[in-house]
Amino acid sequence: MGKKNAGWDSRKGGEESKTDRDSETKSGSFMHRTQRPTLETSESSKDSTLQTKEISPEADAVAAADGLKTSSRRDVPEDDEDGHLNYHAGLLMKQRYQVVSTLGAGAFGKVVECIDRQTDERVAVKIGKKLESFCEVARSEISVLEEMNSLDDDNRFACVRMLDWFQHEGHVCIVLELLGRSTFDFLPFSVQQIRLVAFQVFRAVSFLHRNKVTHTDLKPENILFVRSDCDPDRNHQTKSPSSWSVKVVDFGSATFDHQHHQSLVSTRHYRAPEVILGLGWDQSCDVWSLGCVLMEYYLGRTLFPSHDSREHLAMMEKVLGPVPPGLLKRARNQHLVKNWDGPSSSDKLIRSHCQPLKTYMRTSGEDERQLFELLAVMLEYDVSRRITLEEALWHRFFNPLRNKRSSANS
Repeated sequence: MGKKNAGWDSRKGGEESKTDRDSETKSGSFMHRTQRPTLETSESSKDSTLQTKEISPEADAVAAADGLKTSSRRDVPEDDEDGHLNYHAGLLMKQRYQVVSTLGAGAFGKVVECIDRQTDERVAVKIGKKLESFCEVARSEISVLEEMNSLDDDNRFACVRMLDWFQHEGHVCIVLELLGRSTFDFLPFSVQQIRLVAFQVFRAVSFLHRNKVTHTDLKPENILFVRSDCDPDRNHQTKSPSSWSVKVVDFGSATFDHQHHQSLVSTRHYRAPEVILGLGWDQSCDVWSLGCVLMEYYLGRTLFPSHDSREHLAMMEKVLGPVPPGLLKRARNQHLVKNWDGPSSSDKLIRSHCQPLKTYMRTSGEDERQLFELLAVMLEYDVSRRITLEEALWHRFFNPLRNKRSSANS
């Protein structure tokens, strides 16, 4: 997972905080999962994850050499009032993972950087809250990551790798590869940079879709750079990661096709119209979310900075044109469309933040035209007409990268 402040910060500029936005979809939303692992399904975890053991003198000596304080079960404080594990630098979990620092926090729990004492490598450990609904989310994430990692043995697709999982003091903990900062921290991007990131993310999420999984919570904070040390040739005002390799993270909301589909998914700003209208959803909701993500990369701000569903629909109409009447007629959430007359001309927020999609183009260059051509078919109201990610990967916007891959393989 990401390094400090990578993908766990609150939003700036009056938008919803990450914690606020996550709580919309994650708190208590996964009680109807039909499949989830139990805490006995991982052979690597059976022997030592169901109880917290005393820290050995050897571990104390190792930690002392690193300048870290260790603790045993008897001096670990109680959880805080929100259900987070109280911990400190030097805490040893599973007699293996020693806490170094906090990477971030969210509605689900906290992420800490640890030293893996078996391999001497740095890892990220996602520590869920000790509440049953959050344990359900963690078990679901483990199930998805086990499946995806096993199907991608050679790490060809840009999904975060799960290395281990265990239970500590009643908290489900997921050990993940340590990644860099989130793409949100480096906004905005050039069109060429958008192409590099989008191609990797589209391949990763298309891989999920082929294996009957929908991510449901795609946003810049959940796309992390593999490394995010800044290019030394750039100053602070134009900071840029030294490598543009990225990975998709946070599979706590991911849903298999056969599982129960919650009616409300995705963080608000990236929520597809079919979700808002209560029409049901499928993998195409990820395509809509990624369309919003790409526009955020381009603009440096969210495309739809809405505060409620009715305002959100009004913003969509300002940017994309009228919602098809057939969708409004079939909407289960009729309170949103009753007496619907579209965006109000007096709505200052909509007028100041939203404009027709193509008017956002800064230049008339071919690359830019291709990007907005792709965005238009990703941000299509009707899911039957919305492009799939498999199709999107063959869009001409990605021709330079496909040609480069073909040359490298020839």
